[in-house]
Amino acid sequence: MKYESFTFETSFGVSAQLKASEMPEIAFAGRSNVGKSSLLNKLLNRKNLARVSSVPGKTATINFFKGAGVRFVDLPGYGYAKVSRDEKARWGSLMEHYFGSGRDIRLVVQLTDMRHPITADDRDMLDFLTYHHIPFAVVMTKADKLNKTETAKRMEEIQAELAPYAPQAVIPFSALKGTGVPELKRVIEASLQ
Repeated sequence: MKYESFTFETSFGVSAQLKASEMPEIAFAGRSNVGKSSLLNKLLNRKNLARVSSVPGKTATINFFKGAGVRFVDLPGYGYAKVSRDEKARWGSLMEHYFGSGRDIRLVVQLTDMRHPITADDRDMLDFLTYHHIPFAVVMTKADKLNKTETAKRMEEIQAELAPYAPQAVIPFSALKGTGVPELKRVIEASLQ
């Protein structure tokens, strides 16, 4: 797969705007400010294809990036408390419609912050994916913030945290160093076979 060939296609902010899916999709999900846009930029070998912000909750739309025969989908972050109830309801409706619209979702890349245990919102998402039999991989972002001992400890802990689930893979990732990129590409490509 030629990751460098991906281009931004479109964004949708409300469920009525979502068009039908006619190709396989790889979706990227996670709480606000976990690093979805940074991961996409690193994966696609681009600096600013997906907009990165230090402000949690900045990605309030579903953003589509098109490659040869596949789309990458950057979903809005969840769990950010400093948005209005109406905005949370809009995000919820958008996500429900995305997942419930019969799309060819081959894999959800579920991002968590490696420095911390998975959150209640992460568990809700993992429960949702498991219940609906949607394949997913867990990518633990910000791996460069931990030393080797801390990394080994978190890898041990995450196994217990993910025991109720069946991820395709658990991958430590660093947008800064590129850690995890080859492993994630292998999982994505395997899901498209």
